[in-house]
Amino acid sequence: MKHRLTLAAYPQGLPGPEHFHLDSQPIPEPADGQVLLRTLYLSVDPYQRNLMAPVGPGYAPPVPLGGVMVGGTVSRVVASRHAGFRPGELVLANAGWQDYSLSDGSDLLALGDVKQPSHALGGLGMPGFTAYVGLLDIGQPKPGETVVVAAATGAVGSVVGQLAKLKGARVVGIAGGADKCRHAVEVLGFDACLDRREPELARRLAEACPQGIDVYFENVGGDVLAAVLPLLNLNARMPVCGFISHYNDAAPVPGPDLASVLAKRIRVQGFIILDHYGERFDAFRRDMGAWLAEGRITLREDIVDGLEQAPAALARLLQGGNFGKTVVRVSES
Repeated sequence: MKHRLTLAAYPQGLPGPEHFHLDSQPIPEPADGQVLLRTLYLSVDPYQRNLMAPVGPGYAPPVPLGGVMVGGTVSRVVASRHAGFRPGELVLANAGWQDYSLSDGSDLLALGDVKQPSHALGGLGMPGFTAYVGLLDIGQPKPGETVVVAAATGAVGSVVGQLAKLKGARVVGIAGGADKCRHAVEVLGFDACLDRREPELARRLAEACPQGIDVYFENVGGDVLAAVLPLLNLNARMPVCGFISHYNDAAPVPGPDLASVLAKRIRVQGFIILDHYGERFDAFRRDMGAWLAEGRITLREDIVDGLEQAPAALARLLQGGNFGKTVVRVSES
């Protein structure tokens, strides 16, 4: 039987198991031009919360009630009636929260012989690509500059900091907890990392950035952004890929004063990584694959077992309870 998680209700605030429905269906058979996939790993990412509403964020359609929850997957081809794929192949897919799915092949990327398939959902996949494009194309760090990144040990932030170090920048991370901050410095190579849960973040950040901030990679918002803004230097750059601290807000909340963005000629650029696959993904896979093989990039995963655990994993991620890239192991490889 095929198992899947569908969206049962639109959440107000933090999503939980009650907003999903787990059902079973017969495993489908592929038609001409289709492949049958079995999900090995399922990606859990902050953007999924934005799609759990009647009106989507604009860059992707919302998940309809009764629809399978969206998500990237590493899947194995079980059966194929498609000339481009053979049984046994590993592919990067968009199968969503289900253990079997059909595809016409248009959304599949063959992974070949990979050492750790789940990395295709993290550092070698969308989160790593987000860090690569956001930091290198928009942030453009220079040797000696100060780069600050929040959610510093998450799937995106951990790669941002390591890339900034490769470019010769001084890197200050912000993370939730002493263990995460220690990991950022001792394992990922950050110059400093501040626990956002400790008091006086603004004062501590100013002390950690005596020369101001040249690049702030924004993926959190809220109090972290408020602490960063006064420290941004003239002509600072701020790539913006998200604001997870507000994803579960039931109503809009007042934001920090952005007057300094104008006065300091700060470049703030929001970006949706879907726009960049055509022109930059090949370069990213080449560069990131080499850096990972050389040991210059370290990846950490937060693996959860069982499709039925995906809702809890998403809720934990949105509350900052993950440590590394959150991945659900749906079936054994």
